[in-house]
Amino acid sequence: MTLCRSGRDRRLASNMSQTRVARENLEATEAWNGPLFDIWHDFQAVVVSNARAHGDAALVDHHPEPGDRVLDIGCGLGDSTVQLAELVGREGHAHGVDVAERMIAGAQEGAAQACVENVSFEVADVQVAQFADTYDYAFARFGTMFFANPVAALRNVRHALRPGGRLNIVVWRRKLDNEWLHRAETIVERFLERPEEYDEPTCGPGPFSMANADTVTDVLAHAGFEGLELKRQDLLIKTGDDLEHAVDVVMSIGPAGEVLRLWGDRADEIRPKVRAALLEGMADMVRDDAVYAGSSTWSVRALAPD
Repeated sequence: MTLCRSGRDRRLASNMSQTRVARENLEATEAWNGPLFDIWHDFQAVVVSNARAHGDAALVDHHPEPGDRVLDIGCGLGDSTVQLAELVGREGHAHGVDVAERMIAGAQEGAAQACVENVSFEVADVQVAQFADTYDYAFARFGTMFFANPVAALRNVRHALRPGGRLNIVVWRRKLDNEWLHRAETIVERFLERPEEYDEPTCGPGPFSMANADTVTDVLAHAGFEGLELKRQDLLIKTGDDLEHAVDVVMSIGPAGEVLRLWGDRADEIRPKVRAALLEGMADMVRDDAVYAGSSTWSVRALAPD
């Protein structure tokens, strides 16, 4: 068996405790480094497989070339960075950045265990980051929707790309086309609305902040990108191993999960009724082997000016 260095033995590209974070991103950083990290970790198999499906679709016809240096924005636990490192080969390199220290620590550990050498990771808020290196290609798989100021963040990405460098970001389309989350949200809304007061940190603008085609193209144009193109990707994705598991997922992530999390213990009495309604309302999604529902994203492509 090949032994690789532990992720704990690798130095992070920046000092975690000294990471600069924009004031307006502090709450989202706390969320992704705290309760949302725990949820992501608990449901990693489902979350990553669904993200990977849309990421793969985006990379089919717009991928980095062998030897490219690639920037992976909002890399999470680093599986997308490792995938990009495999695409560019040993002569290339993939650099993953995420604002959550715990995500980067997990990404370091995973890459070390997989013996992937042509990767690096950095704790960074892209909205205020100044990258030391220059990249040929930048990728984000659901990593750009949570910036308070996405124009500033993507402008920094553009500055990090070489002239003519390519960008490919994957973002959720509108809720109505993402039944895997929207169905649960409409059911939970029968019982609970988003509370006006809560103690838990939230994720920022949210997963659907770039759902509108005009919005996302306007953001990229103001960030200085050219040659904007949008590719719609509609996929049937697995949302749980069985119905109970699928309900666990939507009660933890997405708009429905966010409402329940913000209510916390105050929703304990009504939670069993919410769960029963979800089990009934999602029963038609069950197939022979698992639970599936519709999902939809944009793969947004652009170029840094020559």
